[in-house]
Amino acid sequence: MDAIEHENPSPSPRSALRTQLQSARRAWLVSAEGAGAHAALSQRLAEVLRQLEPVCLGLYWPLAGEFDAPAYWTAHALPGVSLALPHAEPGGAMRYRLWDGAVPTAKDGMGIPTAQGAWADPDVVLVPCLGVTRDGCRLGYGGGYFDRWLAAHPGGTAVGLAWSVGECDFEVQAHDVPLTVVVTEREVWSP
Repeated sequence: MDAIEHENPSPSPRSALRTQLQSARRAWLVSAEGAGAHAALSQRLAEVLRQLEPVCLGLYWPLAGEFDAPAYWTAHALPGVSLALPHAEPGGAMRYRLWDGAVPTAKDGMGIPTAQGAWADPDVVLVPCLGVTRDGCRLGYGGGYFDRWLAAHPGGTAVGLAWSVGECDFEVQAHDVPLTVVVTEREVWSP
């Protein structure tokens, strides 16, 4: 082998799948089906959260193409529920901070907007999914932050939020923690 082959190894199957899913999501979101997806997922999520009755709900600040959980909450807030946003540091653990619902002015170590309130342990967390299997295993961006948090909080309820275009199959690894329930714009399922 020459030096170029050593410098540019082929991407891992998960990395290649992430790239494929991001491309498919971008194209799907501008399609006719994608245009109405936020409203449809919002309706299904509202039903799920009414049933779960969270005391403290862990939201997330959306990255490009993800379901907008803060916008959803603004339109569908349940009375008496406290809110929290994730706070992560590179290579470290992710924790949640209480959030007052205002646009965050702080960013965590990953550059994602976060709250500055006290540390919190939500009983229900909304988890963004780039990809998700029928068994409820999610594929994110590869940092493992949500998987580590879920493993450390086995009593919590993890609600995966995914677009139907992200349903896929991949080899599940030991660190993958299944979600409690998955909500897409088309359906809700419990693995």
